[in-house]
Amino acid sequence: MKWCNLTSSSHNSLTITTFIPKSSSSAKIIGCTNPKCKWIFPNLRCRECGNNQTRTRCNQPCPPYIIQYGSGSTTGLLLSDSLVFPDKTVDNFVVGCSIFSNRQPAGIAGFGRGPESLPAQMSLKKFSYCLVSHRFDGEQVTSDLVLDTGGGAAAKGGGIKYTPFRKNPSSGNAAFHDYYYVTLRKITVGGVKVKAPYKYLVPDSDGRGGTIVDSGTTFTYMEKEVFELVAEEFERQIGKKYGRAAAVEKEAGIRPCYNISGEKAVDLPALTFQFKGGAKMALPLADYFSFLDESVICMTIVSSGGMEDGFGPGPAIILGNYQQQNFYIEYDLENERFGFRSQVCNEGT
Repeated sequence: MKWCNLTSSSHNSLTITTFIPKSSSSAKIIGCTNPKCKWIFPNLRCRECGNNQTRTRCNQPCPPYIIQYGSGSTTGLLLSDSLVFPDKTVDNFVVGCSIFSNRQPAGIAGFGRGPESLPAQMSLKKFSYCLVSHRFDGEQVTSDLVLDTGGGAAAKGGGIKYTPFRKNPSSGNAAFHDYYYVTLRKITVGGVKVKAPYKYLVPDSDGRGGTIVDSGTTFTYMEKEVFELVAEEFERQIGKKYGRAAAVEKEAGIRPCYNISGEKAVDLPALTFQFKGGAKMALPLADYFSFLDESVICMTIVSSGGMEDGFGPGPAIILGNYQQQNFYIEYDLENERFGFRSQVCNEGT
């Protein structure tokens, strides 16, 4: 993907040719009165158009967007262009053409549930991926992203467990409707159920609570109360076996961490998520504990500091990409369900 990348503070080593929209025979700047402009600016009023709020009588462009992703941001213009694949062409595909980016990669493909996402614009029936282990971050190891527009063959190997997607009932925040919510019924550590309060597992009418799946989030996030219950259960089961590495916890900002110096093998309790319908995701050890060095291992689930008067709007649990390593992950949009199975992703499907 080429951006109108005139200025960037990204440390990407790749040389990317600047894309000039006016030099393109197919790219067009989205107009202010184009309905697709409202995907980003739903309450926009095209002031330069006066009473001529129609696409044919107003030349005002859609305003520049400013979008934050994590600690970075990107600014640019909305364009429509043709997205061409060997067996399919998507006309009038909307893409953000960024003029300035700070701490961002060369491009971001949006796979949420909103109308501007790649799955929605391509009318996908489903899409799937298999994320290779983070151990391969320094190597050229790839895996497939599969976009199914209909009539595609079933995933090879079978054994996929499914749980239905659910909606966030809140109407006050449009972002909630872009998330992939699933119903998490139970969390177990070493076979022991973590007694997470119901308010965190199911979103309420204000949009608080619930679980989403997000490949763009690195570590699984849990609201403080849920996180503490999980961390305490790990400590209860293994605290007498391995000593806490408090200094590492303070420096790394994650916990619990344990000193395993001199150990030939590490024995830690299994972590399992059980979803509505009975689908169980038993995580490999490398998906929830990671070696910081040869002598210290830390849990790779994170939380915020929490708030005195309760937690804010939005999901209470985010299943991030670290916990999706070596799983075949399927978003079945046609049947409104989320599927997964354990799989070594660098060995192909």
